[in-house]
Amino acid sequence: MRRAPRAIRAPLAAALALVVALASGCAVGPDFVPPEVAPPADYRSHVGAAEAASLADLPWWQVFQDPVLQGLIQIALQQNYDLRSAVARVEQSSQLVRVARSPFYPQIGYDGSAGRQRQPEFQGRPHDTLNLFYGALSLAWEIDVWGRIRRSSEAAQEVLLATESFRRGVMLSLATGVATSYLQLLELDRELQIAHETADSFRDTRDLFQRRFEGGVGNALQVQRAEASLAQTEANIPQLERLIVAQENALSVLLGREPGEIPRGTPLEDHPVPPDTPPGLPSDLLERRPDVQQAEHTVASANAEVGVAVANFFPRIGLTALYGQQSDDLSDLLKQDFNLWNVAGNAVGPLFQGFALLGQYRAQVAGWDETVAQYQGTVLNAFAEVSDALTAQTKLADERAAQERAVAAYRESVRLARIRYDSGLASYFELLEAQQQLYPAEVSLARIQRDQYLAVIDLYRALGGGWNVPDEQWTQKP
Repeated sequence: MRRAPRAIRAPLAAALALVVALASGCAVGPDFVPPEVAPPADYRSHVGAAEAASLADLPWWQVFQDPVLQGLIQIALQQNYDLRSAVARVEQSSQLVRVARSPFYPQIGYDGSAGRQRQPEFQGRPHDTLNLFYGALSLAWEIDVWGRIRRSSEAAQEVLLATESFRRGVMLSLATGVATSYLQLLELDRELQIAHETADSFRDTRDLFQRRFEGGVGNALQVQRAEASLAQTEANIPQLERLIVAQENALSVLLGREPGEIPRGTPLEDHPVPPDTPPGLPSDLLERRPDVQQAEHTVASANAEVGVAVANFFPRIGLTALYGQQSDDLSDLLKQDFNLWNVAGNAVGPLFQGFALLGQYRAQVAGWDETVAQYQGTVLNAFAEVSDALTAQTKLADERAAQERAVAAYRESVRLARIRYDSGLASYFELLEAQQQLYPAEVSLARIQRDQYLAVIDLYRALGGGWNVPDEQWTQKP
């Protein structure tokens, strides 16, 4: 392999030393400082003293303990298309980081040509046909004096971190979304069960009135009122069956598979009452919520872009080199020493561009201001969501206790009304009214039970649950 002539080796060595010296300078533009936020001392609606322990510290399989639900979440984490899209976004951002870092290295290219031409006759010289072959390697290297490349690379790196936080957010939203959809499905199952039980009760009452009417004791009005109550309840059954199919289809989409039946685990009414769930310290929320982390990395990326805009005001200083051969014979091109070379330093900078650079700088600053506002809004929304979930937990517990008393009272009223009717102490209307009041009360209780579990899910998501679980464990629980 032929070495470069000494005449080119010395300038190259000096240029490389200059590159190292200049590239070690400070990058222009502001260094990133996280936006200031003031977390509250405790969450609104939190009962008890603030403590570091948090529901968010638990992996999702310790929060959602129904084995069937755990299996569904695992399927979703492996097959969901939104998560696949988020993973692809991370890979895309990772490759763009490489693109942003590429100007750190010399840009080496090649050039070659082959031509044949005929010279015209001139002053008695005959026509001449010539060949011309040319081959060369070129090098261009920008010296990152002002940190433009470093700031651009920093911006790309922060975008990568933001997309990784987005992916974590999708994983958390997916796990909690499957749990939410599954519990809504269980609640619809419970409503369907109540509807069937209520229809059976109204059917027995209708048959009772029919027998009394046929025996000459009752009247047709009693029979028709009972029939109307039965028909109204039976009309709810196909509606609930339709909603169940729609809910199963929605859950199938989350699972990344075609619509179909969804297996069930523990019925809603057999789930234990959710225990108290500590939210942890508000200051830790900023480190746990994926969307807050994503917003912070977005601010950092915008901050670095401001540095790029500042660097654009300064000249770009670089090194160029050419090393090649020109010959009228192809074999000579490959055999002879290189007869073409040059080494040059250059500086290219703006003088006046119609205030374009100033406009770009101000636009980047405004973009940074926008990301800061979005970050602060994301933080406020995070605290509000935690407070909403904590409030729901407290109030739903009180609501459930009251509704359970109401259901027990309505069931007892139905029993007493039936006894009074059989004894001739009450009219048919009293019996029908008691049954009609029991049905919506039982449905309301089922919905409150569902909402209690959904409040735990909402709190887990709002706190950034599973923030400390490694990625490989998210899809494959121990």
